[in-house]
Amino acid sequence: MKWRVVFFRSAEKELSSLSSEGQVRVGRAIRRLETEPVPAASKRLRGREEFRLRVGDYRILYVLDAGNKIVKISAIGHRRDIY
Repeated sequence: MKWRVVFFRSAEKELSSLSSEGQVRVGRAIRRLETEPVPAASKRLRGREEFRLRVGDYRILYVLDAGNKIVKISAIGHRRDIY
């Protein structure tokens, strides 16, 4: 089953501000979320409803809407800045 991926406006801006190599790597990881919304490399953040996915030095923060099969990307950034 495919999940639909949607971006918060701030996450779109953060993605576009990454280097071209970072955009490619993060883009691949986001496309994989369509088929596997909770991959083995993801973790649920403590005290929050978000998950984080590690992509090298970058992190993708997202929320799942299981009822509607939607992955909502809330933030994308370097690990030192994302939390």
